[in-house]
Amino acid sequence: MDGSTTDRGRIAAVLGPTNTGKTHYAIERMLAHRTGIIGLPLRLLAREVYDRIVALRGPSVVALVTGEERIVPERTQYWVCTVEAMPVGLGADFVAIDEIQLCADPERGHVFTDRLLHARGYHETLFLGAATMRGAIAALVPRAQFLSRERYSQLVYTGSKKISRMPPRSAIVGFSVENLYATAELLRRQKGGAAVVMGALSPRTRNAQVELYQNGDVDVLVATDAIGMGLNLDIRHVAFSGLRKFDGRRMRELMPNELAQIAGRAGRYTQDGTFGVTGEAPPLDDDLALAIQEHRFAPIRKLFWRNSDLEFGSVARLVASLEQPVEDDWLSRAREADDLMALKAISDREEVRARINDARDVRLLWDVCRIPDFRGISHTEHAELLGRIFDFLHDLGRVPDDWLARQVKRIDRTEGDIDTLSKRLAFIRTWTYVAQRDGWVDDVAHWRGATRAVEDRLSDALHGALTQRFVDRRTSVLLRRLKQKESLVADVNDKGEVTVEGQVLGRIEGFRFRQDQTASPDEAKTLRQAAMAALRPEFHLRADRFYNTPDTEFDVTEQGGLMWGDQAIGKLVKGDDPLKPTAEAFVDDEAGPEVVTKVQRRLQHFIDRRIAAQFEPLLALSRDEAVTGLARGVAFRLREGFGIVPRAEIADDIKALDQDARGMLRKHGVRFGQFTIFQPLLLKPAPTRLRLVLWGLWAGLDVFPESPPPGLVTIPNDGQQPKGYYAMSGYRPAGARAIRIDMLERLADMLRTRDTRAGFEATPDMLSISGLTLEQFADLMGGLGYRAERGERAKVKPVPAPVPAPEPAATDAPETMDESVLGAEVPTGLEGADTPDPMPEQAPPEVPADTPPEVPADTPAETPPTAPDEVPGDAPAEAPPESRPEEAAAPAEMEVFYTFTWAPRRQGGGPRGPRRGEGGREAREQGQGQRSGGGQPRGEGGKPRGKGGKPPRGKGGKPQREDDGPKVFSAKPERKKDRIDPDNPFAQALAGLRDKT
Repeated sequence: MDGSTTDRGRIAAVLGPTNTGKTHYAIERMLAHRTGIIGLPLRLLAREVYDRIVALRGPSVVALVTGEERIVPERTQYWVCTVEAMPVGLGADFVAIDEIQLCADPERGHVFTDRLLHARGYHETLFLGAATMRGAIAALVPRAQFLSRERYSQLVYTGSKKISRMPPRSAIVGFSVENLYATAELLRRQKGGAAVVMGALSPRTRNAQVELYQNGDVDVLVATDAIGMGLNLDIRHVAFSGLRKFDGRRMRELMPNELAQIAGRAGRYTQDGTFGVTGEAPPLDDDLALAIQEHRFAPIRKLFWRNSDLEFGSVARLVASLEQPVEDDWLSRAREADDLMALKAISDREEVRARINDARDVRLLWDVCRIPDFRGISHTEHAELLGRIFDFLHDLGRVPDDWLARQVKRIDRTEGDIDTLSKRLAFIRTWTYVAQRDGWVDDVAHWRGATRAVEDRLSDALHGALTQRFVDRRTSVLLRRLKQKESLVADVNDKGEVTVEGQVLGRIEGFRFRQDQTASPDEAKTLRQAAMAALRPEFHLRADRFYNTPDTEFDVTEQGGLMWGDQAIGKLVKGDDPLKPTAEAFVDDEAGPEVVTKVQRRLQHFIDRRIAAQFEPLLALSRDEAVTGLARGVAFRLREGFGIVPRAEIADDIKALDQDARGMLRKHGVRFGQFTIFQPLLLKPAPTRLRLVLWGLWAGLDVFPESPPPGLVTIPNDGQQPKGYYAMSGYRPAGARAIRIDMLERLADMLRTRDTRAGFEATPDMLSISGLTLEQFADLMGGLGYRAERGERAKVKPVPAPVPAPEPAATDAPETMDESVLGAEVPTGLEGADTPDPMPEQAPPEVPADTPPEVPADTPAETPPTAPDEVPGDAPAEAPPESRPEEAAAPAEMEVFYTFTWAPRRQGGGPRGPRRGEGGREAREQGQGQRSGGGQPRGEGGKPRGKGGKPPRGKGGKPQREDDGPKVFSAKPERKKDRIDPDNPFAQALAGLRDKT
């Protein structure tokens, strides 16, 4: 802040009523600059703004400076101060003064006027306040721009109300401590308590009291006009308990703009507010009420001013400069302030006059006189204390530690009533102020911490005393009123706490009352009776709100509990049908049968809709009247199994289904897997979680097993789980792990192409689809009925690819293989040679679990040959020509491999699959039938029977061909040309076209 009168940068006045976001706008503008200062009218408001900026920028760059508090980091960029404590000559980029209309205040107006005339930021200056200041600012700061802001919400006058009929979230404003205490005591008896906020409270006590109000412990706030200075509170209604105040000199009526400033605290952001009167305050005149509602007030014509260009040559010259008159029509000389009165009183003392020798002594005396009279004692006593401090500073250069320690020790006591604690808190503010001044004490950091600690302890004690007197209720008082049959003030706040006469008796959880266990048995019974008087209407109101709550606010736990947000509201019990459980509500008997019925009906609607949404494919299948015969039986078994049935349990029914029945079931999403009959849509996490709950209910389990984490292909096979758990979870146990059934079917599709009699090795695709290591995969295959033989062999290093010739251009590997293997003739010179098969066996491409397997009968399925993933152990590996002898002599790196063959254990071993012949039949139905010649008919348990021998080979290992043309190899088995898939319209159309031709 620059102390000169030279206007710098942009100067703007942001004017408007309360609740227009002026302070918020100033904070945003300040943070847009590198450095800034904002001056605020109250210590409480300064602390609130400081906390907001610290939350945005961190404590290392934000300073808080008030008369009693000084937090100044080394890298300070932003200063939050009271207007009196704003640093002068700092040179900040941004300066803002809040509540600038206080220039017209008789006590502090001269300080605000001085800031209006001299406080400037290098780049931007803002003055925030009421619109009544527009004329004065325009006259005194000609370069100022004006920004008008409208109130976010409306303010409505509601007349007079009794305190007992005060609406929730109200603030009752009084102008004396006696009035505040009387109002709070009345609210204690009629409303269960009130929070008390006064300007004399420390920020710690004020924040603790406001927290009582903000969190709903009490519903009414009793305050002085301190709440009118920008403090942000959740207030919906402001009621004046008086319209007169003592301004330090006399009792006077409040001005209309002062009433508007306080009434404007009602309503927050876009929520409308109301104001009125209560107690002994007379109703407001209609014109005055209308002016407050419409924010129309007479403009301010005079600002209080005091000369800030002081002379310190002598006390007389200093007093003369302070009393210098002003000739500006807009300015009026301020009345004699406390600091000037103290200066005159001290300077009249002989011992003080003897110590004043030069301007430095005069300046020191003036600094001492500016210590505020926090104690509110007489001017004589205050001057006596200031004179003692001046003597110490002049003679010793500091306040002695032992003397200051005695003053602080006398105050550092937390016993006593509210008035005693309030006086001690006011006294400690004097020593806190002294400790904040640089050079007045030896150890500044120690005394700042010591006085602040005493203030915090007194603040906590005062908060406790206020709470005990105006909020807490003693059980004896409650019991006496119950015996006298008097009506009780009972309430349930937004936290669910049940209070009777202000005493918390317990909590309401859903529709059950949980009573505190602190009372004796006799008291507990009486307290419960009192609580139920409050809970009966609350139960009915809550039941209405509960019935209209959307389903998104309800949930089902994995143990069948029904939740309303974070509150247990009921549970599921077994019904007459697996998919129709009954909802049982948790409701106290005292709530009445109407509440019980309403809550239970709403819970039943929720669970019925949840099941209908999660199991829609299964319910649609059971409702389809076109599904008849054996298909109807399969659908019934699926419904009993919640959409999942092991194939072995209904193998005979599946074998007996004709193609029409199978096609009808497939239309409902039923997949006929080698191991499981299921609906893939029901394997998602949400249906799986609900299926385990419904299955646990139907099975009568005491504790329901938890759903596996979503997204896992395999999970550990825990033998402690109840029978049927893994099937209901969508998994099939195999060895030490259980594999998800849809991924198991994809694995089974891969295994159909392998020679299971001669043995085969796991491909990378098999390991990838299961997400297992080779050893884990071997254990899994053992659980599926395969024998895994472990072996080791030398690991074949990849052969470096030869450099391609420039002509012709090189092509991709698959295309080269097609040309060389599929289309080329075998040279005659190689007839009879033992050459390897030019087409290594490859796994078919992976097919998603929910892809229909049907393929037209005459549609060729070619798989382009690719390089083998693994080189067989007996295949010779050629060494590159450039290999050196020492490389060949190096020991070969060994690798582990497994060979898998079909070897089901019929007695106590691996699982048995479908009956003999069914696996191959189902493969044909899924569009993956047996190969012609080299196919794999599958045997019992769904296992492949093997390849049945290799194709006949000619001389030189060349396969025999029926013609001289090139032969196309396919990884898919060849299908009979005269067989038409009844579920494939394309196959039927092609067949009809062939017949016409």
